[in-house]
Amino acid sequence: MANSINVQPNPHELPSEEEESYVDYYYDAPEDLPGTLDLEPDAPPPEIALIDYTENIATRKIVNPEVCIPCLQSDSVSWINVLGLGNQTSWQQMAKVFQIHPLSVGDIVNVPQRPKVINDKNQLIIITWMVRIKSDSEPFDKEQVSIILGEKHLITVQENPEYDCLKPVRERIKNNQGIIRKQKVDYLAYSLVDTIIDGFFPVLEEYGERIEILEDEVVFKPDRHTMQKIYKLRRELLTLRRAIWSSREAINILIRDGSNLINPDVLVYFRDCYEHTIQLRDIVETYRDLASDLMDIYLSSVNNKMNEVMKLLTVISSIFIPLTFIAGIYGMNFDPGESPWNMPELDWYYGYPLCLVIMFSTAISLIYFFWRRGWFENLSTTIEAED
Repeated sequence: MANSINVQPNPHELPSEEEESYVDYYYDAPEDLPGTLDLEPDAPPPEIALIDYTENIATRKIVNPEVCIPCLQSDSVSWINVLGLGNQTSWQQMAKVFQIHPLSVGDIVNVPQRPKVINDKNQLIIITWMVRIKSDSEPFDKEQVSIILGEKHLITVQENPEYDCLKPVRERIKNNQGIIRKQKVDYLAYSLVDTIIDGFFPVLEEYGERIEILEDEVVFKPDRHTMQKIYKLRRELLTLRRAIWSSREAINILIRDGSNLINPDVLVYFRDCYEHTIQLRDIVETYRDLASDLMDIYLSSVNNKMNEVMKLLTVISSIFIPLTFIAGIYGMNFDPGESPWNMPELDWYYGYPLCLVIMFSTAISLIYFFWRRGWFENLSTTIEAED
């Protein structure tokens, strides 16, 4: 099993401890040697696909690592896509074929890692996150995608083979759309990074809709489940924020330091990716502020609802207190035969109807008084919102 350290945010932002954490990073155990691969020994080997293309030709075939060796020396662009993490034997073989440093292999397969850029003299490794929405009711799913850029080849490693986030780039290569087949391998690296970063926008749009739904719920129908939804929303936005900020920092380092594997003309395209990360950062920060405001609105709504309930109870109590007072007086049962001062009203012929009339008149007078004060207007609004 993979080791991971739980990077805890503010404790006020956390739901119950039983929920899954979405901000875990892999860490090496103290007894592990550098470059140790934490993989299941009986895991199946990863699926490897090769797309070898030039301006006029694009071919795709399923291969093993040794078949890619002739393509690494050709003038065409070779894109090797690895689906799944596989086992230790398969990665030892790939590290030997593609000359990947053991520490870099550890960063690729020991997931999840923080998005970063590793600039080697012969390779440039970009580790980033891809996110997608599972469903309308479930949180987003994240996947680590590693990009290994060589002189004439590029390797991508996708953690989860069930979802292909790089399909749009494959379609562009297959259909010869744009200038991707006219460019070299560094432009392919840009296209992949741009596709991964653009995948954050639909996820944030979904969270924007969830915030709008929560706003209506917080104002009109807040309940004990509303706070849990807000906590969960803030927690997920915190994870998105961490992924976006780390990706932004990695791309900024790449643009600032450059690389001998990326042409300066192509490096300009990476600035466009950097601008997209800034847009994503602004959106996620806005959503986090809105989520924090939702908590304040929720507390205000709950307090207002409690105040209205207290006001309703106060109105009812204010009406029945004088009635209880009258009933209490005439329930003392002092015998008027013993003394003329002992409740002579008990001997009246119309005493009981007169007492009811007085009580009814008192209640009507109090209701009219409260109505004139405008108390019932707020109460009716609260009852309609609850219905």
